[in-house]
Amino acid sequence: MAPKTPISLSFLFLILPIFFFIQALSAPNYNYNYQKAYNELSYDFYDKSCPRLPSIIRYRVWAAVQNDSRIAASLLRLQFHDCIVDGCEASVLLDDTKDMKGEKNAPGNVKSLRGFEVIDDIKTDVETYCPETVSCVDILGLAAREAVYLVGGPFWNLPLGRRDGLTASKKSVLEQLPSPKASLENNTAKFTSKGLDLKDLVVLSGAHTIGFARCVTFKVRLFNYKGSGQPDPDINAAMLSDLQSMCPNRNDGTNANLAPLDVVTVDRFDNEYYTNLISGVGLLESDHSLMADSYAAHMVRQYSYDTNLFYDDFAESMLRMSLVGVLSGRDGQIRKNCHVVNVDDGY
Repeated sequence: MAPKTPISLSFLFLILPIFFFIQALSAPNYNYNYQKAYNELSYDFYDKSCPRLPSIIRYRVWAAVQNDSRIAASLLRLQFHDCIVDGCEASVLLDDTKDMKGEKNAPGNVKSLRGFEVIDDIKTDVETYCPETVSCVDILGLAAREAVYLVGGPFWNLPLGRRDGLTASKKSVLEQLPSPKASLENNTAKFTSKGLDLKDLVVLSGAHTIGFARCVTFKVRLFNYKGSGQPDPDINAAMLSDLQSMCPNRNDGTNANLAPLDVVTVDRFDNEYYTNLISGVGLLESDHSLMADSYAAHMVRQYSYDTNLFYDDFAESMLRMSLVGVLSGRDGQIRKNCHVVNVDDGY
């Protein structure tokens, strides 16, 4: 009888390249920096050191959502504003000091970002059960994920072990934060500078399926679009009338009035945002601009009729964003209070 070993080896040599090719196709598409960050984190990072962390997060976020229908959007936005400016290091949570003008009071954040008290409540509980163990940046990422899930959105696995940054910069916000008034090209450039891309921009814009925007962020579309002295001609007529009543053309307290980003399902995370864009009822200039780009508009149409595709891609983009500018190992610190840097050198 002929020996079987050569046949087995031949089959092995034939099948292994196919196996590795399939593995490569299914692996997360991170660049080097993302892969490095991903490798330094782990999904079970706090399993032994803080086993109560998931239940603390879940209860505190649930209670916050029950008390304030806007808080889910606020927590999600808080994480985005943290990660897109100098990376995910909880710098957005730091208070200004006499020596540091940070991110909280920078344009785009001041009188706009919310949810700090939810992170504070979680941190207080965590410090009771697991002192000096869990970073503020990981708490923020977990809280944002839980908030999205509680209002109907996807759940994604989040690797943990990030450490908190030691400083914050108002200048960084001015340079790096995408703007609701900016062009698609400008905002895409800010995404690509973080290793993200146009797809991530379109997907993460879908977060506007929940939450509100202040009149000041979109009023120019209502009265003086691109300096024309006229409204944006692409705005839905009924929506325009409602918004002009809500946000009159004067510089007063009405600039702080709030309009829903998704007029159909205000408090539920779904794919209605994309349907709204197709119907001409996208609120922000940055939302509307997606329809002017063929690739972005194609994704908008895909997500408008395939909720599962949107949820899968949203989870993937949130994971990618959570790996931007990560501190780990001996870098940074574990803040005892998310608002201030530790004064001791124990980290």
